[in-house]
Amino acid sequence: MAPPRNVVKIAIQMPGAIPQLIQLDQAKPLAAVLKEVCSAWNLNDPEHYALQYADGHRKYITENNRSEIKNGSILSLSIAPDKEAGRLLNALQSGNREVKREALSRLALLAPDLTFAGEVINRDGLQRLGAIIEDGDDLGEVLAHGLRAFSELMEHGVVSWETLSSNFVKKVVSYVNMNLMDASVPQLALGLLESLALSSPPLGQLVKQEVPLERLLVHLQVVNQPLQTKAMALLTALLQNASIADRQTMLDYLGRRNLRQFIYKNIIHSPTPLGDEMAHHLYVLQALMLGLLEPRMRTPLDPYDQEQREQLQALRQAAFEPDGESQGSGLSADRRRSLCAREFRKLGFSNSNPAQDLERAPPGLLALDNMLYFSSHAPNAYSRFVLENSSREDRHECPFAQSSIQLTLLLCELLRIGEPCSETAQDFSPMFFGQDNSFQELFCVCIQLLNKTWKEMRATQEDFDKVMQVVREQLTRTLALKPTSLELFRTKVNTLSYSEVLRLRQTERMHQEGTMARPILELRERLKPELLGLIRQQRLLRLCEGTLFRKISSRRRQDKVWFCCLSPNHKMLQYGDVEEGATQPSPESLPDKLPVAEMRALLLGKDCPHVREKGSGKQNKDVCELAFSVSYDAGEEEAYLNFIAPSKREFCLWTDGLSALLGGAMGSEQTRMELELLLAMETKLRLLELENVPIPDQPPPVPPPPTNYNFCYDCSIAEP
Repeated sequence: MAPPRNVVKIAIQMPGAIPQLIQLDQAKPLAAVLKEVCSAWNLNDPEHYALQYADGHRKYITENNRSEIKNGSILSLSIAPDKEAGRLLNALQSGNREVKREALSRLALLAPDLTFAGEVINRDGLQRLGAIIEDGDDLGEVLAHGLRAFSELMEHGVVSWETLSSNFVKKVVSYVNMNLMDASVPQLALGLLESLALSSPPLGQLVKQEVPLERLLVHLQVVNQPLQTKAMALLTALLQNASIADRQTMLDYLGRRNLRQFIYKNIIHSPTPLGDEMAHHLYVLQALMLGLLEPRMRTPLDPYDQEQREQLQALRQAAFEPDGESQGSGLSADRRRSLCAREFRKLGFSNSNPAQDLERAPPGLLALDNMLYFSSHAPNAYSRFVLENSSREDRHECPFAQSSIQLTLLLCELLRIGEPCSETAQDFSPMFFGQDNSFQELFCVCIQLLNKTWKEMRATQEDFDKVMQVVREQLTRTLALKPTSLELFRTKVNTLSYSEVLRLRQTERMHQEGTMARPILELRERLKPELLGLIRQQRLLRLCEGTLFRKISSRRRQDKVWFCCLSPNHKMLQYGDVEEGATQPSPESLPDKLPVAEMRALLLGKDCPHVREKGSGKQNKDVCELAFSVSYDAGEEEAYLNFIAPSKREFCLWTDGLSALLGGAMGSEQTRMELELLLAMETKLRLLELENVPIPDQPPPVPPPPTNYNFCYDCSIAEP
């Protein structure tokens, strides 16, 4: 019989005693449970004892958290938290260094428990620990345990960090600035200062004044990873508390001291694996560095600002006046103004006054900064982008300015510029530490990617949003790979072409629908022959219906019409000329016949004789895509029946049908699409009864044969 829900089976142990296995009734007061446990071990004064978890954080069991006890938990009987706190605090008054060290070590071990911490704080334990830290008589283990215990007690939030004195903070700072043999002391002092800086802005300012950035750089360059991590933690805490102007000043100083290069070379690419805490601090540092772009992102362009107007003119001149020679020299003011407006439209601004395009914030002035950076740091790519699109048809040109504005906004969204830092995130991008001006350099790569994708999609102005969706997907997928350098990012994102994005979408959709599981793939393979037979039947029926084709004369004029169809018994191709505008003739009225048995091969495109004989103009290219021929035996010579399909669909239907008649595979794009559609429909119909049932990738293993077959019943033996 199962025990009641409010009863859990646990084990309780005590050093030197046989463990007790009991059923703990959660409805019974904890004092009564302790009394029974102490009675079983013949212990007096049960109020002097308490239950603790035997492993892990050794948390004390109280009436408030006893519901967390699970079946099978192992508890230990130990001294009650109030008695233990009093004993340890009394030991701190001992003149014996070893006794004090052991007491501080025990305090640091138990301080994470809220119940014990409350008892220590109520007995002025923080003041006693603070005195030990401020005295600093022992710079070894005693001080290290004291710092750890003090930090753990403060983390509970029972006492405000604001209550700490400036003298105490300066003393802790001195441990950071000292060159100590024991690395644990500066490591713990850095951790304490980080918590203090994040919790109390006034004391954080004091820490910023007392801890020089140079000293933090020294700690970052040590090989001790925990000390390195705590130094990075304090650095990011100070940067978070600083104003935008102070943060910029601090990051400029760190940049001059090559902090970025050091992080990239010795932390990110360190042979020691990167810890979760360091990864979080690098994420915060990256967010703070990119956050410096937020003011520009949220500031719209001011059309009356002379500097910003000059920047716009510089952008125009870099594209259309690369040698500094003004095309408008010698023109009237109105004519020059009209010329500038036309050039701004060629640059891709939607208004003749470009200031109107940049009035929206975000991305605000950040978009203008990116365009200027691209034009000055990659002038050849910039000129090629603008001039290449200027020479396209109006509908097919990729507008540089509009693309830059939307791309800047997209990058700000993907990199979460302007958003508060997460307290747990670790998703930093290593390439931002491997490149100066990383955001602007990333923009230069992405704007060229956008132009490449635009051409691959053969996009028009109406497709602008679709192109941006594809670019978003390209960037999202590539950033998720966390490339370690901008060059690697460039390589990976450029291999992710539009066709590759479509393929990945299709694959993911199939995985989501469960159609990529091995049993499903086997089912699809079994269904293929039947469905291909269905498509073959449809193609032959279409050939039996017949189609009107045009003949092309030597002058490339499509001035003659002829009709061709397949006989109902699939043994003859019947064809003949018809009058323009005449109704579709009956098969019996067609004068010419070609037996299917005499057909030898099907030729496509450039292999067709009527295409080879013609020139290579644009019209011939269009004809080539729709041309096909059937070769057949005409006595001792080989003859051809030449076709020019009226449309791409008819081309696919006829070439598939003729291939089927010749016993070949139907390889047109139309067949592939229809087969995929039929397979998807048929598979879903077959799996209707298995909806929401997970299908394993592998079949269950076949069990081994039995060792004997004595269980088999022989029906031939009659029972007595």
